[in-house]
Amino acid sequence: MIFESFRNLFKIPELRTKILYTAFFLIIFRLGSHIPIPGIQLDVLQQMRGDGQLPGGGLGGLLTFFSALTGGSLANCAIFSLGIMPYISASIIFSLLAKVVPSLEALSKEGPAGQRKINEYTRYATVPLCIIQAIMIMKVFKSPMPIGGNQTVYLVAPDAGFLFDVSSVVALTAGGIFLMWLGEQITEYGVGNGISLLIMAGIVASIPYQVNTMLQGSEGGAEVQILGVLLALFVVIVFAIVYISFGQRKIAVQQAKHVKGHKVYGGQRHFLPLKVNQAGVMPVIFASSLLIFPQVLFSFLGGGSSSSMSWFSSGTFSYIASYIVLIYFFSYFWTSLMFQPSEMANNLKENGSFIPGIRPGKKTSEYLEKVMTHVTFVGAAFLALIALTPVFITMSLGLSNMAQVGFAYNMGGTSILIIVGVVLDLVQKLESHLLMRHYEGFTKGKRGSGNRRF
Repeated sequence: MIFESFRNLFKIPELRTKILYTAFFLIIFRLGSHIPIPGIQLDVLQQMRGDGQLPGGGLGGLLTFFSALTGGSLANCAIFSLGIMPYISASIIFSLLAKVVPSLEALSKEGPAGQRKINEYTRYATVPLCIIQAIMIMKVFKSPMPIGGNQTVYLVAPDAGFLFDVSSVVALTAGGIFLMWLGEQITEYGVGNGISLLIMAGIVASIPYQVNTMLQGSEGGAEVQILGVLLALFVVIVFAIVYISFGQRKIAVQQAKHVKGHKVYGGQRHFLPLKVNQAGVMPVIFASSLLIFPQVLFSFLGGGSSSSMSWFSSGTFSYIASYIVLIYFFSYFWTSLMFQPSEMANNLKENGSFIPGIRPGKKTSEYLEKVMTHVTFVGAAFLALIALTPVFITMSLGLSNMAQVGFAYNMGGTSILIIVGVVLDLVQKLESHLLMRHYEGFTKGKRGSGNRRF
């Protein structure tokens, strides 16, 4: 039984310590998400939250995505408002540079020592990214916030001067750097990837508040019906994500026979699995960031109300088409970086294996590239559908309240992709600890029997 597996987790002293460390660090993360930046007018913030508004004015819908990833820290104007996104951005930048810059590529091939050096560069790059994003967020916080019709309020006192700006940027930057350190501590002393767990914890933590806000504002059961529809869609989306996450295109590989003395070795047949969603959630994050950047830039420069912003408005045909094109582009781009058909073909050739009907070497490389191109097309279509689900839900149900929109973004799109991916990875790590110590895991039966073939 699954409950027995959970009890077994705490029977292993080492694993129990890791779980307690992870829980302790996550509690610190949640506490910091409720500590406001010094100088924020708390009465105005409470009024905005009571009306279901998100700081940002015209960028309110845009910042819903970031607020969900930070567990409501942005909506609370907390010191953790930056979340872990600056560190993720720096990690993505160096992951791409390691594929195109020869010196970094050579460093990445030096093993753990080279990876530690790249991680050090990533930490250094996180600091200026935190400062830039902190300045942008403070620009949003100091702008007038529309609330209650034509009423306008200010989260920051209008007479706040340069000293407030400096202290706020320092506080936000320190919060972002602290979260980076916290994620690394979870990875080293806890269970699973610390950065991923912080993002998932932020998304999950914001759901109860959004549900409570929706139920408090219910009129005639309309909010309850919307909540029921969103929960039903959530179950369907989770099932689809899990199904595709385990989806594989299995290519038959034959091992050549070798005769040594009077014995024959090899000749076995096995399969080379190619994941349908090889790029994971990265294409969605890249596409979202690229579409968000013009909106943030226009708003920061004071041009958020210009007609040029209509192209980037969520729900428009141009926005949806651009989103789909960018997801496909980054899916193929990221897969081309992570999947090397020529290297894989050479490994098969060196090990005396071949694909039946395909000549080893260049022909095998071309065949693998062709198959991966077709598989990536399906995976990108799935990512585009999941990423646009919150947009379709918001448009079809006519959601306008920020709590409703935020709940819709958590129930679909990038948020649910992150949650499911992190949970699956966490379950696999916990199960490996259990099986290694001869305990029954969470899944029964033959390992890998649940993989889907496409």
